[in-house]
Amino acid sequence: MFRTPLTGLALIAALTSAASAEDLVISNWDGYMAPDAIDAFNTDTSNSAELVLHGTNEEIMGKLIASKGAGYDVVFVSSPFAEVLNKLGIAETLDHAKLPNLANLYDAATQLKHDPGNAFSVPYAWGTTGLCYRSDLIDETPDSWWDLLTPSDELKDKITMLATDRWLLAAAQLANGYSVNTTDPIELDKVKNDLISAKRTLLAYDDTTFYAKLVSGEADLVQAWDGWCNYGIAENADIQYVIPEEGSDLWVDTMVILKNSAHKDAAYAFVNWMLDAEHHRWAAENILYKVPNKAAMDGLDPALLAQYPNMAISPEELLGYEQLLDVGEAQRAYSRIVSEIKAAD
Repeated sequence: MFRTPLTGLALIAALTSAASAEDLVISNWDGYMAPDAIDAFNTDTSNSAELVLHGTNEEIMGKLIASKGAGYDVVFVSSPFAEVLNKLGIAETLDHAKLPNLANLYDAATQLKHDPGNAFSVPYAWGTTGLCYRSDLIDETPDSWWDLLTPSDELKDKITMLATDRWLLAAAQLANGYSVNTTDPIELDKVKNDLISAKRTLLAYDDTTFYAKLVSGEADLVQAWDGWCNYGIAENADIQYVIPEEGSDLWVDTMVILKNSAHKDAAYAFVNWMLDAEHHRWAAENILYKVPNKAAMDGLDPALLAQYPNMAISPEELLGYEQLLDVGEAQRAYSRIVSEIKAAD
């Protein structure tokens, strides 16, 4: 399903001729690209690449910062972490001449706040965070982040929230009308107190199985990334996704070439290969996340968009939400606040 013969192989070969014998190390989350992608890339470009997995942004960042990127060539990280890699001088300044498939991206994907013009990162997937719920078990459609934070009696102990720092805090930041990148101590204190109160009504903090809890009926309402809500919709058509009236964050996952890559030409070839419409489309069709690749999205079956309406959110609408950015030293405060929330009675 995933792999079709590349068009323009002569161009790809030209980009990789000097790198044909290199061993390329790519680090990604498990299941975030086609199972045969590495083998297909190696076959198409005469490279020798290997995939290593990381579980979280924090895990791979610890390794990259300790080694200054040595031992890795291309990494998949979320945009705030790509920003950090750039600020630390670990990310390669991209030569767009070596990435002709950047032309497949939406114009909006070149206007992302963390990296206008794609100077050091290439967007791989993007989306929103909102409310995923069982429409057959809830009397009224949830339309506000406050429905999550101050739920009705029928929803108490039937709600999950994301455990990761930025998204847990974002629920209360958005509810209060604050920036999802706020560093204001007064605002962060209000966010902390709201989330401590909300904790008393939760079933769990859950980043990985919340959609399964909806399917089983253990949960009625969850905070969810749009693509993960789609996993629930795939199993139960009564599950729906809504962006609250206060809005969403815009999250972006990116590909970054490391400045200390020993296999720079092959690294460029891999990123360019992933931007091929057929290859990038695999992510939309199989992990049910929107990709910022117009050529890839234009080829989707309209039935897929009808089944998963959040897949049809336009790039312009996405750019209307505030993107998660690196908050610098304030990240220590974010992490401390989340620890205090989870430790609270």
